[in-house]
Amino acid sequence: MNKNTSNSPGKMPWVSISVIATIVAVLGLVLMVMPKGFKTTHEQIGTGKPALVFVYDPNLVSSTSQTEQMNEARAHLGDNVFFLLARAGTPEGDQLIAKHSARPAELLLFDAAGELTKRQLAVVDANELMLWVR
Repeated sequence: MNKNTSNSPGKMPWVSISVIATIVAVLGLVLMVMPKGFKTTHEQIGTGKPALVFVYDPNLVSSTSQTEQMNEARAHLGDNVFFLLARAGTPEGDQLIAKHSARPAELLLFDAAGELTKRQLAVVDANELMLWVR
């Protein structure tokens, strides 16, 4: 009989524990780097903090790029700015788009009092977005 088998009862629990710990660690890392979603309601505009609203069009590649840049800016600015989406085809999105004559893939910056202060078509990089609100 060979006593040096790799399936010895003493090693199996440690292998299982190691595999489970690795899976848990990977899941934790994935959850940490996942972007937060964007609100599609606009009641936060004019409530004391600047609000950056992106007119989101899922049919445009620039919409994905712009939301990535917004996520990066949000990581640096934290809760000092509201990051919102206006989706065409939704009642709230259509209302905001009509009120401000916004175009698809346009960024709108509102000051803390709710006044529209800047607008530009996407893609605006994260560094420039941070300069907009400072």
